[in-house]
Amino acid sequence: MTPTQLRQYLLSKPEAIEDFPFGPEAAVYKIRGKMFALTGHFLGGDAVNLKCDPHQALALRDIFSAVKPAYHMNKLHWNTLLLDGTVPTGEIERMVDSSYALVVAGLKKKDREAIKAKYGIGG
Repeated sequence: MTPTQLRQYLLSKPEAIEDFPFGPEAAVYKIRGKMFALTGHFLGGDAVNLKCDPHQALALRDIFSAVKPAYHMNKLHWNTLLLDGTVPTGEIERMVDSSYALVVAGLKKKDREAIKAKYGIGG
């Protein structure tokens, strides 16, 4: 998956917005003000930080050499995925979906319910 394809997929998530609070070199993707992804050039290449269940985060690091402890983020709850072509597109999409779902689940109840009602997602 290319950085352009990843950007398109991130922005396809319901109510996802792109922001640049850290400058033009790092794009932050948010749902209702909460970050679910950060893209940029770090750890030697194009990469994305994604929120992850702690147990799954460790498993993904064992399975894929392109998945690392998160760059400049909480390494328990976030992974960095290097976009080096070694992780299948479907798996990257699954990681994005999981990150998005974890952030939606952590939103205020009224926000979760609004998203669920409008898009049929969330919990």
